[in-house]
Parts: sequence; structure tokens; C-alpha cells
Amino acid sequence: MKHEYKTSGVCAMKIDFEVEDNKLKNVVYYGGCNGNLKGISSLLEGMDIDEAIPKLEGLTCGMKKTSCPDQLAQALKAYKNGEI
Repeated sequence: MKHEYKTSGVCAMKIDFEVEDNKLKNVVYYGGCNGNLKGISSLLEGMDIDEAIPKLEGLTCGMKKTSCPDQLAQALKAYKNGEI
């Protein structure tokens, strides 16, 4: 099942992802730095979400208090809390 998360404070507008057996699948960012976000998506494919969250959470982009990776961590936390 595809989950959609609308980002905040970053160039990417939204993130789609799937979770199967607590593992990330098919992470797709819309907007943002295309090559970097494809790389992040590829590296995260198959990673346990409980391992991904602490690796991504808190990362910043320039002067912003968040980043595209941090927004994915927020999306995964929302997923775990049943919010999306």
C-alpha cells in the first residue's frame, strides 16, 4: 500500500513510500534535488524503518531546520503512529 506524505520546509513537495514487513520500499520524492533524492531512495530500499528513522531524523539542509531526509523520517514516524 502506497503512503503519501506532504512535506514542509523543503524543496520536495511530497514523498510516496511503501512499507512491507517493516521495510521501506518504493520511496519517491516529488521535487527537490533529483539525483540526491534518487540516491537516498535507492540506499533506503529494503531498510527497516526503525533503522532508517534515527539515520535521517534531524538532518538539516543549509539554514533550514529540516531536510528531505528528515522529512522522510517524519513521514515514517507518522506512519508508525497510524497518522498516514
